[in-house]
Parts: sequence; C-alpha cells; structure tokens
Amino acid sequence: MIGDNLAHIRAAVREAALRCGRNPDAIKIVAVSKHVAAARLIEAQVHGQTIFGENYLQEAAGKINQLHGPLEWHFIGHLQSNKAATAAELFQVIQTVDRLKIAAALNQHAGRLGKTLDVLVQVNVGREAQKSGVLPEDAAGLLRELRLLVHLRVRGLMTMPPLGREPEESRPWFRSLKQLSLQLTEEGLFYDNSAVELSMGLSGDFTVAIEEGATMIRIGTAIFGERPKYPTHDVVI
Repeated sequence: MIGDNLAHIRAAVREAALRCGRNPDAIKIVAVSKHVAAARLIEAQVHGQTIFGENYLQEAAGKINQLHGPLEWHFIGHLQSNKAATAAELFQVIQTVDRLKIAAALNQHAGRLGKTLDVLVQVNVGREAQKSGVLPEDAAGLLRELRLLVHLRVRGLMTMPPLGREPEESRPWFRSLKQLSLQLTEEGLFYDNSAVELSMGLSGDFTVAIEEGATMIRIGTAIFGERPKYPTHDVVI
C-alpha cells in the first residue's frame, strides 16, 4: 500500500509541477511519520523515500536508530530551547525555527557537535494565536539575526496555514509565503538566495502548494494512511 501511495503522490507532484512550468525534480516529498511504526518507514524507504519528518524527539530517536542508509530527517514539530541539543544531534533540518532563542540554542549545540544545521523559519501567515511562527512583518528582522549564527544555514521558509475545507482555500496563504520569500531574497537574507526552500502543502492541498511555489511538501496521511489517535492538539498532516 505504501509503495502504491508514494507512486500516486509522485505522479500528482509531476503533473502539478508540469502544469505550472516547474521541474518536478525540484520538489521534495517529506514523509511525515509521526505515530508511524519504524517498520512502515522501512517499507517507504524500500520504495525510494529518503526524507522523513518527525514531530516528537523521543519518538524520532527510536526510529532513526532503526533506519539506515542515506536518509534525511527533518524536525517539523514545535521545539523548545531545552530540547535543542537532542534536535541538533538527531536531525539534519529543523523546519520550525521561529525565534532567536531557539536558533541560538541550536547553533550552540550544532557547533559542539561539529556540524552545520539547515533550518527553515516558520511563518504564521494566518496570524493564528494557537500556532507557532514568526509574523510575516517580523521575518526579515529574525533572518538578519540568524545570519550571525555560524552553525546554521537558513535555507527558506515554512508555514502551516489556516485549515480550509477545500484545497483552494489554502492558495492565498501559500501565495503570501511565496511573496514574502521573494522580498527576503531581494534583501539577500537566505544562505543561498538562488535556491530558497518553501515548505508548504499537506496531504490535502499539496498540488495547490506546488502551483504556488512549494519546494517541499509534507505528506503523512496520503502515504501512511490514518494514524492512531493520540491526545495531542497537533494537526494531522
């Protein structure tokens, strides 16, 4: 089933990219594996999936120790500064940096480990009080501060827009993040301003996100199916 699901998603990615004149190979599928057993991640790996996104550090640690090979692990959950040491050790990419305090902690621990972390800045495009993320008008100031942290590379932006009933309802939010990225690129605020990453789009709206410029899509349910219900307020993606 997982192999079939991945094939379907890859076909949909290709179709959406070609529809708007983009290279399908420029779009990364991040398999969101929260609450998914390691055996099922291994099945996805067998079918060519190499990027996994995890929300919880303790859960991720157990899986990372069980999977082998050239894999890339992204942290996509809310991160507290007292957990930065673990995150810096386990992950290659942190997608949810939204304040200087957490960035400074990650920078410190990455330096201690002798590594450089790629990070995305999470932007709260919908200005929702219950969601993390820097406000759009504060993003430039945060990026200027992050440029001083030598063990971090700010690769782009990430967002989780307000939930809509239809995929099209997400389009204005995706477009807003793209426009913000262009403004920040003009100021030269990313590590590589010629290859800015935009992480946006979930199982239900990733084709719309691709049309609006996503370079990373975070897909969980469409790959792994419905997951067990846990007492969490996280959005299932």
